[in-house]
Amino acid sequence: MTGGLAVVAAYLVGAVPVGFIVGRAFGLGDVRRHGSGTIGATNLLRTGGKGPALLTLAGDIVKGYAAVALGAWLAAGAPEIVAACAVVAVVGNCWPVFLGFRGGKGVATGLGALLRLVPLAVVPAVAVFLALTLTFRFVSLGSIVGAATMPLSALLFGSPRPSVLACLAVAALIVARHHQNIARLVAGSEHRLGERRSAA
Repeated sequence: MTGGLAVVAAYLVGAVPVGFIVGRAFGLGDVRRHGSGTIGATNLLRTGGKGPALLTLAGDIVKGYAAVALGAWLAAGAPEIVAACAVVAVVGNCWPVFLGFRGGKGVATGLGALLRLVPLAVVPAVAVFLALTLTFRFVSLGSIVGAATMPLSALLFGSPRPSVLACLAVAALIVARHHQNIARLVAGSEHRLGERRSAA
């Protein structure tokens, strides 16, 4: 019962639509009607600028961390439940009940969630994300490869099996949510960081 409550709580925290709220606060209306149609920081950057984007990024990271921390408290630190909370926090961000299950792509929320679950293992993934994003100016490429780095990083840092599986699940969710970006990267039509276009 406690485990189930922890998972539900983590989902609800993860489902808080930070980007949507920030967009409204900055007079952008429903940010899902602009750009890529998501509520993530990249879309806020293209539609509202650096201020809304940074607030969304910070808010999503914090809520991911908070979702797992709350789940860990409710479940008394049970490893399997805490790991599950990290995954459902990302699910909540991607498919938030508060917005008709139309949310973001899970990157920042996943970062926050895994920062609570496997803090050391996050470091190489963030380094990969920054290196690729700053070099090629494709946020999607950095996000995809950075996420894919997480399971291996968790293994190398000796994380418990439930945590490694959670990293794998989070990575799979993030990569799946970027399927359109992957198609554009392959086609050579993906938009670079700084371009105010209608894509993520």
